[in-house]
Amino acid sequence: MLLQLADWDRRGFCQLLYLGRKYRLQPLALTLSASGNGPLYLYVSVVLLLLRDDGQHFFNLMLAAFLVELPLYLLLKNTIRRTRPCHCLPAGVVTHFEPSDRFSLPSGHTAAAFVFATGVIMVYPLFTIPVLLWALLVGSSRVMLGVHYPTDILAGMLLGSSATYYAAYCLQG
Repeated sequence: MLLQLADWDRRGFCQLLYLGRKYRLQPLALTLSASGNGPLYLYVSVVLLLLRDDGQHFFNLMLAAFLVELPLYLLLKNTIRRTRPCHCLPAGVVTHFEPSDRFSLPSGHTAAAFVFATGVIMVYPLFTIPVLLWALLVGSSRVMLGVHYPTDILAGMLLGSSATYYAAYCLQG
């Protein structure tokens, strides 16, 4: 079962990397990936805090969720220590993007994007489809850039969403 999962993971990685190159999607992948770097979350949270009555709730939820997600992300990444795919590619396969750290599981960009997306969905459900699509594209971009496997993305999705639901539960009382 685990060997089959590992094979699926490698195949999914190779397929997305190939599609990104075939259709020249690396510039778009870089833009999507950069949108998940972090400042967006702060800017949106502060703007909503200043302009909307429910902005305080959203701000508090984001703060609490990131306080849950970030330590768990660092603990998992530095405990599991999975080598990034870009650091173990076969000869002749080159990526033109160097990640900020050495390990890949879970995807921090994806976890943060899903913290944000889940918070938006909980407070502003009208934006469910666009914010969920954006978070999925952030995760997919990380695979197309060669820095994550699909299971890294799935782990990031689970971590980010779970952290936000846990934070919302804690904020309720």
